Amino acid sequence: MTALFAKLYFDENIAIQLAALLAHRGFCATTARAAGLLGADDATHLSYATTHGYCLVTHNRLDFEQLHTHVLAAEQAHAGIVIASAHNIYTLADRLVILLNTLTADEILNQLLYI
Repeated sequence: MTALFAKLYFDENIAIQLAALLAHRGFCATTARAAGLLGADDATHLSYATTHGYCLVTHNRLDFEQLHTHVLAAEQAHAGIVIASAHNIYTLADRLVILLNTLTADEILNQLLYI
């Protein structure tokens, strides 16, 4: 049985309070800090998120667009990447909740999404 809601992993470019806001709303969310990955490169963040079934959320558009393309070209997979524009954490939380309530975890697989 597949998960209805995607789990979220926030890289270190996203405020850690966002994970707490989403967890308070009942979603599974973790951070690079919680994973012990502060200072890791982007490929490591994506690898960790993929290995643990998390959709990665970041502000880092250019690097993760390239990683997304590289992963798909190598015929590999990831659990989804969400590029978040720079808004306050409450706006981002609302946008992520809409996304999570619209797409299942399976529908987010290998997708590059923008909020």
